[in-house]
Amino acid sequence: MKKVITFLTATRAEYGLLRPVIKRLLQDKTIEVRVVVTGAHLSHEFGLTYQEIEQDGVQIDRKIDIMLSSDTPASISKTMGIAMICFADYFSERRPDLLVVLGDRYEALAVCCAAANERIPIAHLYGGETTEGALDESFRHAITKLSYIHFASTDDYRKRIIQLGESPDRVYNVGSLGVENVLREPLLSKAELELALGLSLNIPYAVITYHPVTLEYQSAEEQFSAILKVLERQQNLSLVFTKANADEGGRVINSMIDAYVDKQSNAAVFTSLGTQKYLSAVAHSSVVIGNSSSGIIEVPSLHVPTINIGDRQKGRIQAESIINCDPTEKDFSEKLAYALSERSQKKAESCTNPYGTGNSSELICSKIKHFLSHPPASLKKTFYHNEEWDR
Repeated sequence: MKKVITFLTATRAEYGLLRPVIKRLLQDKTIEVRVVVTGAHLSHEFGLTYQEIEQDGVQIDRKIDIMLSSDTPASISKTMGIAMICFADYFSERRPDLLVVLGDRYEALAVCCAAANERIPIAHLYGGETTEGALDESFRHAITKLSYIHFASTDDYRKRIIQLGESPDRVYNVGSLGVENVLREPLLSKAELELALGLSLNIPYAVITYHPVTLEYQSAEEQFSAILKVLERQQNLSLVFTKANADEGGRVINSMIDAYVDKQSNAAVFTSLGTQKYLSAVAHSSVVIGNSSSGIIEVPSLHVPTINIGDRQKGRIQAESIINCDPTEKDFSEKLAYALSERSQKKAESCTNPYGTGNSSELICSKIKHFLSHPPASLKKTFYHNEEWDR
């Protein structure tokens, strides 16, 4: 009988990263792939991005709607509760041999709790990373402890997962799927991109993605206002915004983007660009601005400078092309001028990305298939302790 793997995806970013693994395993006749869609994928407000999965020719096993139309802390907690209830039913009915989860979001944590109660082994991408400005930091480590197999994006992150007590023989450094997407995705030419976006990109432009810093109480409006004030003065720079995700404060940022774009002739906003259009937009841009993980992980492989604003991504390993910036008008103005300079552009052109060489999906699928053909007799885990750390 075929082994069954369930992939969870709740956001556009998750699916874009999981896509090469899903596509590769769909070609394996010994495996049944089930894709379960939830969260922002099913929201009109966030672009109904489950349609991008269907356009890829990937069959969706189940759409499970869990989101409330609010992003307050209470609403997010209630969303997590709904997720546990709904996925308890799903896993009881459609029990897989393995659940594959990527990332660090609250939906993923809730789903992993339901899977753990059903004794379903979990494979987690990407544990061991640090994002000190976001609640995702805690969620990520919690998912690590619920998971049995671990795929890290760098050797340092692999060591951190082991430091959390996970056995080294279940923790693998496979690099980043984001880097694989950059190196293997056929990108659009600038003319094709203009046609796809319905925009003229005849002057330099920036790609901007800014998410709430969820461990800073109600900071989104103040910080993003400072960024918009600087961007408003950039008459020789076009602006391509992608909207914030469904975190606490995300709706505030998105309403600010909409209001700004309505008044500016050199700006456009997109709820979701999808992997190919997003990477193509970055590839032809002069700078990426914001606090998205893609600015740290994928963008250096496209040799474009990233201005990383604030603490949301604090603690991540970075390439030399990353320019860290305080969320203030003064510092952002100075860092933007530097990012557009010849010196910064040359540094980005020659930088090396620390997140792998682009063969992640092959490595991940190999380890998953080995696990499925040699399943453990028990999911009991001994807390691994390295005596060298005591010295």
